Amino acid sequence: MLLRSGSFFVSISEKDMKPDTLTTTFLNLREKLHRSAFRFLRDDEDAKDALQDAFGRLWNAKHPESESEAANKLFAVLRNICIDRLRRASITTVELHEAEMTPVEPAIPDNADQLERLISSGLSGLQRKVYELVAHDGLEYDEIARRLDLSVEAVRMNMSRARQKIRDNYNKLKR
Repeated sequence: MLLRSGSFFVSISEKDMKPDTLTTTFLNLREKLHRSAFRFLRDDEDAKDALQDAFGRLWNAKHPESESEAANKLFAVLRNICIDRLRRASITTVELHEAEMTPVEPAIPDNADQLERLISSGLSGLQRKVYELVAHDGLEYDEIARRLDLSVEAVRMNMSRARQKIRDNYNKLKR
């Protein structure tokens, strides 16, 4: 059964008509989750969409057993959804910008490639491969898992570690 809570729809198990752990946690943390998504995306509607996507992905997966597990999964999935949306928006923006550019500035891609190599230094071979398949080829985690003969969770873990290493390297460059 779907119930409306604010601008969100939540599902309640019909067995006992009580909200499950995921739904309860989602309802309790909805505003914090929304603020977190908004900090990433800077758009209210995109933040709401990301929140719905996060709940939907977790709803279709194995349900968490505790509220702390549910909260951790909600924040982690929401963060990854926001990062993916930002990455896709960035790729679209770059494609639009490249379409408008004249071929006068050939040094920019070289600098971007050098910067990416510098930022992604220190990644293990598997992390680098997973990062390239996600960031450059735009593949989903399940496709990468099939190609590399890994579990989807292993792909997520390697991508998370790669993002963290890239973030750390980038922050070192900014100083």
